[in-house]
Amino acid sequence: MVEIVLGAGAVIMAFLALFVRMKSMKKPANARKILIPPVAMSTGFLMFLYEPARPTSLEVLEAIAVGLIFSIVLIKLSSFEIRENAVYMKKSKAFPFILLGLLAVRLIFKSVLGIHFEYEVLAGMFFILAFAMILPWRIAMYVKFRQVERELKSKQVNSKIPLNMQTENPAP
Repeated sequence: MVEIVLGAGAVIMAFLALFVRMKSMKKPANARKILIPPVAMSTGFLMFLYEPARPTSLEVLEAIAVGLIFSIVLIKLSSFEIRENAVYMKKSKAFPFILLGLLAVRLIFKSVLGIHFEYEVLAGMFFILAFAMILPWRIAMYVKFRQVERELKSKQVNSKIPLNMQTENPAP
């Protein structure tokens, strides 16, 4: 029964995250919006102060490896574009399906691995997996964002030069 409630909670959280991500694509991106999630999420490492939640070194490495593999998919799907003289995240039709697919994989892992691990250790492993997925994804997003932002600034500088030259010429 507990597994069903927690699974339903995970599905609700996934749809909430999906809704927030899709809504944020309608607003210009900035460095703060990209970098805050992993910084805020890092407070979750405090769970490892609780002894039963500590996975072994091998379990940590496994969680990191799976998280890094998942991050590759998110990195490939995340890109930015210039619209309305600002940097926006590109809309991807595959993004919602990938997020839901990652949720499905997580729920499958949880039901299969839940038999072999204590609940607290499994929670710690999934936190590490999520952090190992989000951190490289957000760093890659930040790098891509900075590249597009530099492109936007160079376009703005180049477009201002001809305008300034025209306005500096006195009228006859």
